[in-house]
Amino acid sequence: MLSLVYKRNQFPFQYNFNLSKGSKTEQETLHINLNFVALKGWGEASAIAYHNVSIDGMIATLERYRMMIERYNFIEPERFWHFLHHLLHDDPFIVSALDMAGWDMYGQIKRQPVYKLLGLEWKDVPMTDYTLGIASTTEIQERIKKHPYPIYKMKVGNANDLESLRAARQLTKSLIRIDANEGWSLEDARIILPELEKLDIELIEQPLDKKDFEGMKELKKLTNIPIIADEAFQNENDLIKLNGLFDGVNVKLAKCSGISAAVELIKKSKSAGMKIMLGCMSEGIVGCTAMSHLLPLADYADLDGPLLLTDPTFSGIRYDGAKILEPQGSGLGLKKLL
Repeated sequence: MLSLVYKRNQFPFQYNFNLSKGSKTEQETLHINLNFVALKGWGEASAIAYHNVSIDGMIATLERYRMMIERYNFIEPERFWHFLHHLLHDDPFIVSALDMAGWDMYGQIKRQPVYKLLGLEWKDVPMTDYTLGIASTTEIQERIKKHPYPIYKMKVGNANDLESLRAARQLTKSLIRIDANEGWSLEDARIILPELEKLDIELIEQPLDKKDFEGMKELKKLTNIPIIADEAFQNENDLIKLNGLFDGVNVKLAKCSGISAAVELIKKSKSAGMKIMLGCMSEGIVGCTAMSHLLPLADYADLDGPLLLTDPTFSGIRYDGAKILEPQGSGLGLKKLL
């Protein structure tokens, strides 16, 4: 019989995290712990306002279904995910966190890291980018000086986009990706796109509103820069709608409901000709460690949550600059510190 425990956290950002959807100085997350005999499996989900996900809401859901979850006869994670998916089909963030915990326990039972249980080898793993939130040109340059990385992801979506990008490019020859978080209109894009090629921008993430498919048809004609879907891509049902409009998709465990679902989603996305970005929802060590086990399947990585936040609760994912090192230990490879 399983035992369910959870803990809410508030992890401060090193810098104000500004994007087109708003600003925050800290990230609330929920750690979920499943205990089975002597095993402890961990998962994490973040509170994200524009997904209508709050810590109080997730706790209420867990309490509502606690008895059914704790009575589940855990054998292996795929079956557990199917049980959770039917029980909590409207709560992918919670399903994802519980699924992480299930994989963590299963890996400990099998004495193998999760990525090996998935049949993956730790090779050709993409480096992660480092995210720069919307800020003044001076702040952008100061952050680049303090955090020299080979890849930056810059949040855009305001009137100063070009000035910020030019300030960054003036200081670094590193790859620059941009993420508008739906913050542009088609008219904005028409003005800025010609300048982006001059600035050698690697890719553009979610430039327009997720429902603006007609605008995306026009935008796609205006540039050769690869375009990645994030808000417009939640699960496999969106793949058909995105065909011809995007070059890749941003897969996040919280959006698609966990490791079990993500593996299948990545396979189907690749079959549809999409490049794969593996992203995060500003999770801390636990969530980003779980996501890192899928890196051998990714073309791009955006797993910088622990680089942007102060999370003293666990050790897990390990960075050598932008390089993410092979996970150690069994399961997710986490060690609780606090």
